[in-house]
Amino acid sequence: MSRLTVLARAVAAAGLAGLALSACAVTSVPAQAPVTIKIVGFNDYHGNLESPGTFGANSAVPSAQRPPVGGADYLAAYVARMRAANPNTVVVGAGDFIGATPLISSLFFDEPAVETLNKIGVEFSAVGNHEFDKGKDELRRLQNGGCKLTNGAPDANSCRGYGSAVPGSFDGAKFRWLSANVVETATGKTLLPAYGIKTFGKVKVAFIGMTLKGTPGIVTPTGVAGLTFRDEAQTVNELVPRLRAQGIEAIVVLVHQGGFQGTGNSDINGCVGDLAGSDIAEIVKQLDNAVDLVISGHTHAAYNCSRNTLDNGSVARSTGLPNKLGRKVPVTSASAFGRVLTEVDMTIDPVTRDVLDVSPRNRLIDRTDGEVTAAITANPEVKNVVQAYKNAVSPLANQVVGRITAPLANAADAAGEMPAGDLIADAQLQATQPAALGGAVMAFMNPGGVRNPGFVNTAGTYPYDLTYGDAFTVQPFGNSLVTMTLTAQQLKDLLEQQFAGCKNQTTTRILQVSNGLQYRWSASAPACAKVTDVSFTPTDVQAVPPVATGPTEQIVVGGVVQNPNRTYRVTVNNFMATGGDGFTVLTGGASTQGGAQDIDALVAYLAGYQAPAAAYDPAAAVLRKPRIQRVP
Repeated sequence: MSRLTVLARAVAAAGLAGLALSACAVTSVPAQAPVTIKIVGFNDYHGNLESPGTFGANSAVPSAQRPPVGGADYLAAYVARMRAANPNTVVVGAGDFIGATPLISSLFFDEPAVETLNKIGVEFSAVGNHEFDKGKDELRRLQNGGCKLTNGAPDANSCRGYGSAVPGSFDGAKFRWLSANVVETATGKTLLPAYGIKTFGKVKVAFIGMTLKGTPGIVTPTGVAGLTFRDEAQTVNELVPRLRAQGIEAIVVLVHQGGFQGTGNSDINGCVGDLAGSDIAEIVKQLDNAVDLVISGHTHAAYNCSRNTLDNGSVARSTGLPNKLGRKVPVTSASAFGRVLTEVDMTIDPVTRDVLDVSPRNRLIDRTDGEVTAAITANPEVKNVVQAYKNAVSPLANQVVGRITAPLANAADAAGEMPAGDLIADAQLQATQPAALGGAVMAFMNPGGVRNPGFVNTAGTYPYDLTYGDAFTVQPFGNSLVTMTLTAQQLKDLLEQQFAGCKNQTTTRILQVSNGLQYRWSASAPACAKVTDVSFTPTDVQAVPPVATGPTEQIVVGGVVQNPNRTYRVTVNNFMATGGDGFTVLTGGASTQGGAQDIDALVAYLAGYQAPAAAYDPAAAVLRKPRIQRVP
């Protein structure tokens, strides 16, 4: 937003700054045509080199009519088509380009994700929370290139180089990761650059990268050790004068934080409810008036809050999210996994450098588009990179690890229990139940770690042979198991800390629990007093099917812990053990012992349900469900 008129700029440029701005003092200056640039944005790629499945431009589109979408080859081809329409194009991201990735990327330390993003043409991206899954040093390696070292030597799964300049190497990201609000505590300097600038002729556009300030609460604490996460809006506002001093008036914020549309048949270009009450709305309403566009992410939702908003697929209206002065700023998000791209046409006055217009539209990355398919056939470079990694990972991905009789989704019921979560908790208990491996009697799994879609067959037929690839899709983090001793009182405190408002918990997160543990919670009770009853039946999950080995014990009755000092050996993943997801009660656990990786525990558990043994039946009585009950 310029502070000078076009007339004043013209006078100053002509060396007439000392003359009065009057009709007799100013000669006519030829008008310069506005500059239109194209910004292509997306978020939460999560290394989805291949299509994540089908998706509809509107949630009302019947499933059978939703086309297959995404895939690195189609993303690259769509970007190329957009760039051909306007050479003044820049491709940007709003974070989580890596981390929690499918096996095709994660097995190779997410180098395939970076290589394909390079070929898509990304130039700047905010750092998301998942970029910290393996810590800041690994993030820097992915930025700068070089092989992953294991025990001092290049790892066999690193530097395959199918998408790098030389086979057997890794180029690193050709785009620049940005994170203005992440500061290294020891130096007081930002971990990565705060912003990037791209010049189009005489016009400069700044892109400020922002990581959600709540990152330390949702990643493994060791991944963010030594880092401070500052407030998003405050950080942006402090940068505005610095950018203006460089003659920059066009400012775009790339922020890994988001919201959700309200109820209705949400369209990818909708903004139902204007994201009311969301984290992104709170950030935007504090932003300086200089910010012209916000490209967001994190929630995996699609929305387009702008003059092109299309609520419920048909109701068009002009909107945006209000900034600190009440001006409505365009705010977008492009779903996740490469299903959608946001195409923004931004018009800028080349003299004042003011942004004159911002016109965003979310575009479905439709794999049935004949023109795009033909372009990929003519130039299969990205497709070939994906195929090379697919060939490399397929022997492991296609290995059958278990058999199920019905789908086990990661969707929770009204009490918060997930069929997929039950299985994972049981697997983690099995891996740590032997005395030498921890002596655990119960296990807890954080719900956010049970990834979509759970254990299902997309074809819909059962019984179904689960593959390693299926299992890895649900457990992609590579977390290790930790067994610790908790008292009965700590168990009660842990269960209470599931609910927002108790012990600094900010979001309700219902833990998934292992076989033998059952509890009730009251929806109407106040924070820190919701858990009414907890019972525990010692159960041998080494046996298939599992077998109860002792009488049921009442740990909590009517909200009262019966024997507060009684101790139990409890297993969680290392993310939770160090206070992840706000479960700080676990940091008080005693006699901790490390264990296997979560994916290895899961595969070992599923092995008990491979043919010729009976398939896993989520409705079997020996699994003691429901394990969680919600009461009024």
